[in-house]
This record gives sequence, structure tokens and C-alpha cells, in this order.
Amino acid sequence: MDRHLADVRKPAGDDSVLYPMKDALSVGANVGEVCDALREIRGAYPLGETF
Repeated sequence: MDRHLADVRKPAGDDSVLYPMKDALSVGANVGEVCDALREIRGAYPLGETF
């Protein structure tokens, strides 16, 4: 599973992460682990002020 999560971290720019995400999920990674891998390289969306 670690190898598949590493593949999720690889794509950069406009490369699709769909296939690496699918592979990681199919071998038992959970959504939180995939999201953590994506946050490591792409960062988190900065929330703006709310009313």
C-alpha cells in the first residue's frame, strides 16, 4: 500500500491523480490516507473568512 500512496504523491502539474488514487484505494488505503498524501504535495485549500 505504501508504494501506491507514493504514486499518489508523484503526479505534479496537470497530471491526473485519478489512476494512482484508484490503485491505492484498491489495495486497502482509505480516503483519509489518500487525502493526506495529496495534501503533502498540493497543500490544503485555504479557507476564507465566513460570515
